[in-house]
Amino acid sequence: MRPSHTLTAIASASLLTLSTTSLAGEEASSEVITITASKVSREKSYGGTRARSATRSDADQLDIPQTVTALPRQVLDDQAARSLQDALRNVPGVGLSTGDGQRDQVSIRGFTAIGDQFIDGFRDDALYFRDLSNIEEVEIIKGPASVLYGRGSSGGMINRVSKRPGVDRSEIALSIGSWADKRGEFDLARKGEKLSWRLTGALEDADSYRDQQFLKRQAIAPSLLYQIDADTQLLLQADYLKDRRLTDFGIPSYQGRPVDVDPSRYYGAANAADADFSESEVASASATLSHRINSSLSLRNALRSYHYTLDRANTTTGSVDEQAKTVSFNRGAVSRAEYGFFNQTELTQKFALAGTHHEVLYGIELGRQSKDTITYSQSKVATTDLFNPVLPVLPRAVSGKPSADNRALLTTTAFYLQDQLSLASHWKALLGLRYDRFEQQTDDRRVGQSDLARTDHTVSPRAGLVWQPTAQQSWYAAWSRSFQPSAESFALAANNADLAPEETTNSEIGAKYELFGGAALLGASLFRLERTNIKTVDPANSTKLIPVGVQRTDGLELSAQGDLQGGWQILAGYAYMDAKVIESTATDAGQPVQGKRATLTPRHSGNVWLTRALSERLSLGGGVNYVGDRFANTGNTVTLPSYTTADLMARYALGAWQLQFNLNNLFDKRYIVAGHGSNANLNLPGAPRNASLTARLRF
Repeated sequence: MRPSHTLTAIASASLLTLSTTSLAGEEASSEVITITASKVSREKSYGGTRARSATRSDADQLDIPQTVTALPRQVLDDQAARSLQDALRNVPGVGLSTGDGQRDQVSIRGFTAIGDQFIDGFRDDALYFRDLSNIEEVEIIKGPASVLYGRGSSGGMINRVSKRPGVDRSEIALSIGSWADKRGEFDLARKGEKLSWRLTGALEDADSYRDQQFLKRQAIAPSLLYQIDADTQLLLQADYLKDRRLTDFGIPSYQGRPVDVDPSRYYGAANAADADFSESEVASASATLSHRINSSLSLRNALRSYHYTLDRANTTTGSVDEQAKTVSFNRGAVSRAEYGFFNQTELTQKFALAGTHHEVLYGIELGRQSKDTITYSQSKVATTDLFNPVLPVLPRAVSGKPSADNRALLTTTAFYLQDQLSLASHWKALLGLRYDRFEQQTDDRRVGQSDLARTDHTVSPRAGLVWQPTAQQSWYAAWSRSFQPSAESFALAANNADLAPEETTNSEIGAKYELFGGAALLGASLFRLERTNIKTVDPANSTKLIPVGVQRTDGLELSAQGDLQGGWQILAGYAYMDAKVIESTATDAGQPVQGKRATLTPRHSGNVWLTRALSERLSLGGGVNYVGDRFANTGNTVTLPSYTTADLMARYALGAWQLQFNLNNLFDKRYIVAGHGSNANLNLPGAPRNASLTARLRF
């Protein structure tokens, strides 16, 4: 189904959902009421004491021998977070990337996570900017996660938990902000005896502090929950997102720093709206059937399909002549079309054996993705002054033959097993193992190019031991391993098709402590994360890659999150990351890469966000975010300086209405929020002081 037709289909499904629900009864089973009450009790919470992504079950954080950060909806609303980048700045140890100006991209614990995006446990590795209007919570797992999710996840993964039916409330929000930002959101939901429905969506039209930048997006997501009987339910979900914006690669560098220009300065085409834009469309549909067989067995089958297209054109800074103080421009164009599906079948069994209690998860995952890509590139289309560029008017089309024209087929067949054990009175364990058969095929449509294929068979283990001397605290030790195949989520190339997957291992010890009856959580962890067999250009043959690289991160993370006494809520964290390339024969910008720090990864980063309800009507909040200096490229020749920003929030409630004011970058700090990671001349300035006003009606 094409995305242009998908919006109509989703709208029709939404109307059908509304009309069907009106026929449902008004009484709910006691089981459904219990689940709903639990959700409502956490609605306005900063949470953090429970997480789902690490075990694929709703688990107490004290039982999880791994660092997991959960960002609930209330945090996103309080901070007026509009993007995934807005949300992830709350997570120390996460480095922000420009994502080529057309996608969400971060590094976690010093390793890129370009393909480690998930939605409700399904892989979501298409290259686009996500919207948060349909998101209930964002969970970030630190460390390898292949044991449950397959390929990737060197430093961690991001799982967005979508809003689901089962609540009986609705809300509409309208926001206006700096630079003509206008956004409307809606979240409509009703609960019935058999049928419950929910419909979320957003419209946004905005300019930017960046010259020529614009954003136009539309999102809609209907869902339907059918309670077939007391033990069986069917969840149907769909979503559609269209996003069009300037493809913004940021600013170049000069003498080891980003060039000192106003944050608004744009380096690209003078006619950027026509020549430098990215337009993506994403549509998906999923069905999840859950059945409780008896008190010890339950079965779940979930199927998700998606379709994604991208039309991108861009002008980027090519090279900088520091002596002449000039910069050249390159042109590029990318067309992507993807579709695919994943199916997960899981059986959960609970039993006791020889004085131990077990919750065992048996899983099978099948998936297939087809990814078509055509790219064009053209070098040195113009040259201009570095500090006062005169932007060229450029054509939409990029001349020449395509530099890539291929279709990648990715097939996943996986089996996984996990056991959550309760041993002696104060001891628990988490054991897991996953087998993946990952098949890659690349059909190269260029003349004279050969098709490529490889199949990898990998095993991803995990083991963790937890000691809980009291009901409020836990101490743990854990080890896990993941794999990163050649090309991973992209097309194979001649220089990597014969190379085995890279491997990442994580060794971690930590502690977690619950406060105020489980309303808040403190956490601390020490870890070593190491990735081996990293592909590097062969010094003797520049057309060949060899697996000789090793990168390691030694780190410390501290966190505090939840609801305190006296109306206070907190979200705080600190991370120390010693991320280095231990072995490599590669060079960058004339420098050996071995011994250099990992890009986009500060040694020190931290944040504190606090809110307090002064009365039933008035709440105030504010926070500080610190990011240490980072390197923009692997040769470490360009530094992105450290920065500190401060934000404020005030909210006033009157009955069903709320009025919220957010002021960001209070002291109008100049800073670089993101870099590219492998190119020193693509650095994105952060936003100057800006404000937004949001009116929200709940009914």
